[in-house]
Formats: sequence, structure tokens, C-alpha cells
Amino acid sequence: MPAECKGAILWIHSITAMHPGSGTALGAVDLPVQRERHTDWPVIPGSSLKGVLREAHTRGGDEAATIRLFGSPDDKNASAGALSFTDARLLLFPVRSLKGVFAWVTCPQALRRWRRDAGLVGVEVKLPDPLAVEENQALVPQGCPCLDKDKNELILEEFKFAAEIVKDGATVKPQPIQGDDERRVVILNDSDFTHFARHATEVTARIRLKQETKTVEERALFYQEFIPAEAVFYSLVAEAEREAGALSEYTAPGHAQIGGEETTGKGLCLLALERGK
Repeated sequence: MPAECKGAILWIHSITAMHPGSGTALGAVDLPVQRERHTDWPVIPGSSLKGVLREAHTRGGDEAATIRLFGSPDDKNASAGALSFTDARLLLFPVRSLKGVFAWVTCPQALRRWRRDAGLVGVEVKLPDPLAVEENQALVPQGCPCLDKDKNELILEEFKFAAEIVKDGATVKPQPIQGDDERRVVILNDSDFTHFARHATEVTARIRLKQETKTVEERALFYQEFIPAEAVFYSLVAEAEREAGALSEYTAPGHAQIGGEETTGKGLCLLALERGK
């Protein structure tokens, strides 16, 4: 992707738990989710995302437009598509709260990366300044439903965080989070955020049944990891220089299914394009 290009941010807001699987078990979890190597945060591979969007576009019936935007599906008449998609990066992670049900947590590293990435496609991002948070501290907007006003603290999972109120004009406002929901966005220290991104996912025990008897197969217990519902990711979408105007012709589907376990209702996401200027 060039330093500056015509592009957009594709927002992905999970409505049900999601399993973009890695296919490799590295610990107690047999089927973990895909994670970035350097941050250990969950990630949705760009190849998976492109495949989902291509399938959705194919249902529109315009095969020529699909090939132009996403490329040829076979090697015989191979041609690159006009649109490219990056891996979808985590921005907001939902965490259980003692008050207010849940909070969306993020951190300075994730926010600065979002601002940098958004700038590549002409989207301006405003962040609180200064953007500094100590461990066991949280920057919260005025009116945050998760805040214990008497003690001026938040309790997320089993952890207590001292709260610092930020001005309304300095709150984080990604496009998928609108209205009163903006007050749920809490900024934690990078290390605290990483802890939740590693350990606050859903891990579900699964079994396999014998088809004939409907009894449990021997040694068929396994554990599968899911990114919880309400997580927010973003991907950058760029158009090739040779296909000027392709992005303006493209309309993202309002929703899609991403990752595994489609038949059990997993991976349902809301999608939205935020176009650059």
C-alpha cells in the first residue's frame, strides 16, 4: 500500500462471538483464534476478509464487476483485483464490568496505530492529548456507565482501575460506536489492554457425538476460543492505481459472517466503509 492512496477504512463490529481460527494449538486451547505475532492481539487475516467480501459481492450477480474488484477466482485466467484489504486490526475489546454491564477497552498503542493507519487512506482521527495511562489506571469519558462515581474507579473482570475523567471533546469516537455507546470506551495502559486481549476471550468446551448412537466419542472433548461479541476491528481498503474509481463503485455489505462455526451462529458482523477524503 503506498504512503498515501485512495482508500477507506472497513469497520467490523462483531454481533456474535467470532472464530478466525489459526489452525494450530499452542497451549491448552485446541482451536485458538489468530493473533498478531508481535502484540498477541486477535486479528482477522486479510485473505479471510477478502474471501468473505468477494462471496457477498458475487451474490449481486455481476460477475464482471466481481472479477474487476476482487480478481479472477482461477489460475487459468489469473488477474489481480482492483481492491486490496489489510489484516483487520483490533481497536476495541469488550470486557465485563461490575457496573454498566461491559466496557470497550483500548490502549494508546492501538489508538496511535489506528490514527497512523487511517491517515494512509485520508481519514482523520482525533485522540486525547496527552495520551498517557499508567498501569491500573483508566481514562474514561464523562457519564461512563461503568464508573463507580463514589469510589472513582472501574472494576473490569476482577481488576480495579483508578479512573481519570477526560473531556467530552477528547473522547475516542470510532465510526461504529455512536451516541451513548461512546461513553463505554475506556483507555487502559498497553499492558492492561494486552492482558484482556489474551485472557478475556471466550473458551468453550466442545464434544463430538457418534452419529449412530448420539453418545460422546472417546477422547472427543476439545476447547475452542472465540473473540467475544461486540469486538471492533478495522481493515484498510485501497484501490490499485490502474483501476481509478473502483473503490467509489464498491459498496460493502451491511453484514457478513466471518470465521468458523457459521452453522452455530458465530461470526455475524456489521460492516461499514468510512471513506477517505
